Amino acid sequence: MLGFLSAPKCCRYVEGFFKLRAQTSRRITESCLSEERIRRFISENTEVVVGRSLTPEIKLRLFTPNCRFWRERPELWPFTDPYWAIYWPGGQALSRYILDNPDVCRGRAVLDLGSGCGASSIAAKLCCAAHVVANDIDPVAAVVTKLNCELNNVEPPVCVTDNMIGSDPTDFDLILLGDMFYDEALTDSLHRWLDRCIKTHGTKVLIGDPGRAQFEGHVIRKLLHHLAQFELPESVREENYGLISSNVWSYRCKL
Repeated sequence: MLGFLSAPKCCRYVEGFFKLRAQTSRRITESCLSEERIRRFISENTEVVVGRSLTPEIKLRLFTPNCRFWRERPELWPFTDPYWAIYWPGGQALSRYILDNPDVCRGRAVLDLGSGCGASSIAAKLCCAAHVVANDIDPVAAVVTKLNCELNNVEPPVCVTDNMIGSDPTDFDLILLGDMFYDEALTDSLHRWLDRCIKTHGTKVLIGDPGRAQFEGHVIRKLLHHLAQFELPESVREENYGLISSNVWSYRCKL
């Protein structure tokens, strides 16, 4: 996948190549560009993808072999790492679960943490959530989320780029986390913060994860109730080391 790559796997691209990519004077910060210029760049360098995921009813702008940066040198990419350009399998399962169970979001205040492309926020919107906040520390992800909402004819969520992990718990009814447990330190931070949110507000937490080692081996797994398993489409399996399924969990700590 992606011309930045030496191997055709999106996980290798994001988890490996990004860490090793060259940093050059050509790289610019998002603050140097207007939102309109970012929108134009993203529109020109992504493709609208429909039907190749667990949620064929949701359209998303993603990287595909038809995109310039599938093959381009990484130092020419002008922003930070585009995690938002991939529809991760945990996020797919989480969004599918929401669409299949609309009452989970209907009338509720929802936080989509690590929102990326905004798919779970869109699913929550489609299921009539009362209020949705999409939180991603990458400002470009906020722009992409708005673009994807326009594709799906839904009002964009409130987009927050501050790191909300560790902040004072806000009164959300539901927190969504798709593919957030990819790092042990981050998993520890999430565990502590989610405990606080649940104990303070009784917040419900839904987690989408395809079985990453940092998630499966963490103590947080003892606090989870399995809700659903989804078989991944063949194209998604090929892009994710052959993972064949992704799961959704409900998280409740001991009060």
